[in-house]
Amino acid sequence: KRDVQIAMVNTWVDRAAILGTPHIRVFAGTSAGTTPEDAKKRCIGALEECCEYAGKKGIILGLENHGGIVAEADAVVDIVRAVKSPWLGINLDTGNFQTADPYADLAKCAPYAVNVQYKVDIQPRGKPKQAADPARIVKILQEANYQGYLVLEYEAAEDPWKAVPPILKQLRGLI
Repeated sequence: KRDVQIAMVNTWVDRAAILGTPHIRVFAGTSAGTTPEDAKKRCIGALEECCEYAGKKGIILGLENHGGIVAEADAVVDIVRAVKSPWLGINLDTGNFQTADPYADLAKCAPYAVNVQYKVDIQPRGKPKQAADPARIVKILQEANYQGYLVLEYEAAEDPWKAVPPILKQLRGLI
């Protein structure tokens, strides 16, 4: 299964290179059937292989903070540091940390971000979803000297045709 996943990443690296896309996101997976430590080791090994291939094509891989073994900031940063490749960073999703302090976790990850997906909601552990603070998130990115894209990933309930234009206007004003 690991080899199949690596082959799939390499296929998408090839496609990104053809399209001229500098970045693709990748996922770490879960620890199902093993310990989190073993899953982390497997993930690091697989990412090292993928980064070697991606680097030859000039494509940066962005490991997304998307639950499983990268549900918390320290875990995703540890993996990126362990891989030690200039072809790996974090695909930072602002709505994916459901920890005690998601903003602190975003700040830990921001220096490693190669792409940022902004979500309008944030959900601290044990609390209901709440509106994200876009000014605070932009400030975190600026303090980390983030130079990439800030992509709106809209998943809220309100009609996107009505909700998205004012959100984009607000984000443009902040950046």
